[in-house]
Amino acid sequence: MTEYKQLTPVEHELMEILWKIKEGTVHDVMNLLPNDRHLAYTSVSTILRIMQQKKVLTIKKSGRTHIYQPLLSKENHASHSIRKILKQVFSGNSVNLVAHLVNEEKLSHDELNKIQALIDAKKKELPK
Repeated sequence: MTEYKQLTPVEHELMEILWKIKEGTVHDVMNLLPNDRHLAYTSVSTILRIMQQKKVLTIKKSGRTHIYQPLLSKENHASHSIRKILKQVFSGNSVNLVAHLVNEEKLSHDELNKIQALIDAKKKELPK
């Protein structure tokens, strides 16, 4: 995909389901919505068609049934979203982004150790 399309909150919600199940019909998506999330069949169908028009989903037809599959990977979406947040919120400063996460989130010792291990591994990859 050459051009990234930003997802609305409800599009993201439906994409999370499709990323999890790999492909599905409107009914499949609706069955995996939280019990307290009340979206009409026509609403979900319309949103999925809009996402297909945005080229973040593809449609495979099986008889009269439409099966939706993500074209946008979760990783690609995450990368674009983080870059957007980094640029818009932290003026492109990665240190400020990481500092915010470390200082503002309630991280456990295990999480901090995993973050430190990622940093240590990344340092080893860099030329000396």
